[in-house]
Amino acid sequence: MYWEGNEPGQDGKLTYSELLDRVCQLANYLKSVGVGKGDAVVIYLPMLLELPIAMLACARIGAVHSVVFAGFSADALAQRIIDCKPKVVITCNAVKRGQKLIPLKDIVDVSLAESAKNGVNVGICLTYENQSALNKEGTKWTSERDTWWQDVVPKFPTKCDLEWVDAEDSLFLLYTSGSTGKPKGVLHTTGGYMVYSGTTFKHAFDYKSSDIYWCTADCGWITGHSYVTYGPLLNGATVLVYEGAPNYPDPGRCWDIVDKYGVTLFYTAPTLIRALMRDGSEYVTRYSRKSLRVLGSVGEPINPTAWRWFYNVIGDSRCPISDTWWQTETGGFMITPLPGAWPLKPGSATFPFFGVQPVIVDEKGKEMEGECSGYLCIKKSWPGAFRTLYGDEDRYETTYFKPFAGYYFSGDGCSRDKDGYHFLTGRVDDVINVSGHRIGTAEVESALVSHPKCAEAAVVGIDHEVKGQGIYAFVTLVDGVPYSDELRKSLVMTVRSQIGAFAAPDKIHWAPGLPKTRSGKIMRRILRKIASRQLDELGDTSTLADPGVVDQLIALGDS
Repeated sequence: MYWEGNEPGQDGKLTYSELLDRVCQLANYLKSVGVGKGDAVVIYLPMLLELPIAMLACARIGAVHSVVFAGFSADALAQRIIDCKPKVVITCNAVKRGQKLIPLKDIVDVSLAESAKNGVNVGICLTYENQSALNKEGTKWTSERDTWWQDVVPKFPTKCDLEWVDAEDSLFLLYTSGSTGKPKGVLHTTGGYMVYSGTTFKHAFDYKSSDIYWCTADCGWITGHSYVTYGPLLNGATVLVYEGAPNYPDPGRCWDIVDKYGVTLFYTAPTLIRALMRDGSEYVTRYSRKSLRVLGSVGEPINPTAWRWFYNVIGDSRCPISDTWWQTETGGFMITPLPGAWPLKPGSATFPFFGVQPVIVDEKGKEMEGECSGYLCIKKSWPGAFRTLYGDEDRYETTYFKPFAGYYFSGDGCSRDKDGYHFLTGRVDDVINVSGHRIGTAEVESALVSHPKCAEAAVVGIDHEVKGQGIYAFVTLVDGVPYSDELRKSLVMTVRSQIGAFAAPDKIHWAPGLPKTRSGKIMRRILRKIASRQLDELGDTSTLADPGVVDQLIALGDS
């Protein structure tokens, strides 16, 4: 396992036996403070090697890890701590992303105080000193709760008996945005997930023992679980973990890293590809990239223009692209090319993985044959499927199995062409896919409405040339409050502080009122058309309680 730091020249590596020693030491420490089989541990770490080490230490003793992406705010972290009630939170004091210092421990302190107010007291906060960002002396400390990783973990033995678990015992809990404000705790179990992540990794990347594999995802998302940690390690793969930003210190950093380590398999998100495309090909072509063999795309549908640039410029028109469709809930790839096995089409995830049976259904749940467009469902179970939503079996059944009886409903739209190739068309529910991060519109709306000057908010997704989708918020202010740029900034900051910077609205559109039916339902279809300036496609507005609202919104569109 190679590690590349934020600054060029910072690096490290662990062999598998060194990794096992580190995992066992942490596992022994966790056992010593009372963490056992089935107990939750929340991990709030950047992409240091300590992140996969912490995941694997939990797995070794049968504890359930819940990694929270270290870009989430204190409020969002507290929400997850309150839900899963961990015995320990693992973090580091700070991280540098590019030139920006992010004080992770301060964020954890705020969230632990908030959790305590809600009756969830976490006894231990194990903190890794990330010296490249901040030293011990500059870190705030609560002595009866906080413990330095470096002070305790290295003292424990490098052998730790593993806890044998049942195939259906819980492995990890990962929170994902839903169409209501409350994040969903997706629960994956051990046996099926292990088989599925290992098998999909091997075949979708055509993995060979000589490969050097780099997935740019953070372990705070499912991709970092299945395709940074578990899938590659189950295959004995050599893995690269990168701490920094992909365009730091300049947009050529990725290809500098590819050449430095001889990366052969490169797996990333369309957002990054589009951002690099905008910066120009010269940042790519100044590096050799001759080692690259297979490219991969994850997180959202990749538009054909970005696909072609990825293929022609980054891969020199010689590397097949595994454009993978899957979800937090599926545990691994569901629809994906097998490199070299069949022709690729730009923007298509192609065909299902072994044993997966995708179907496209219409509004009534009727399966459609041949060339068609509709709702993507799965007809038959697969090993990596998540088993429940933590503490909310009803929501699990209602969200995924009720919409179309007898099928797993993905929440995604899909079209299939005459050759049987699948093209994902994005979310059909109230979830926006921003840079591969699923963000529930309800989450952003509730954050906006918590602002004392916001009376109501409605959020929709719009096309964004880099992020895939952007967040467009219609905001109704409290009576008598004037519109201002300061207020706009304040509303955006409210979302940043409650969810995280990645959920900040790209545009705030002032709305004296929202288009609602007589029963009070907000007509998001109309809001999407206004946001996209497709004003000739508004359709029938006569069913609205106040059709005049639409003209007001159009008039305020450029203010």
